[in-house]
Amino acid sequence: MGLRGIVSAPAGILIALFAPGLIFSIRNISTSKAKGLSATAGGLTTILFTPSFWILAILFFFLFFAASRLGSRVLRVFLFWVPATAISALGIAIFALMVFAWIRFRAR
Repeated sequence: MGLRGIVSAPAGILIALFAPGLIFSIRNISTSKAKGLSATAGGLTTILFTPSFWILAILFFFLFFAASRLGSRVLRVFLFWVPATAISALGIAIFALMVFAWIRFRAR
């Protein structure tokens, strides 16, 4: 499987989490009693336990993995390396932002 599989797995999970999960969290943030990052983080963690999330994650994993095995170098770069790297970097950046906000603004 190698590097392509290792890059495809987090990219598939993150895109399955961000696409419907973030939309669901933002839509339900007005009805939630939680405020700020806790509302968004709570919504994203509840998405992790739904079967539709894991079906989407597996589907995106296989799409990325299939794109990584294309014969054309240009198509492989634009359909696999660019999206997978961008999605992984976005996921790491959002996680780092949440950790920073938690450390910076936690109750003392």
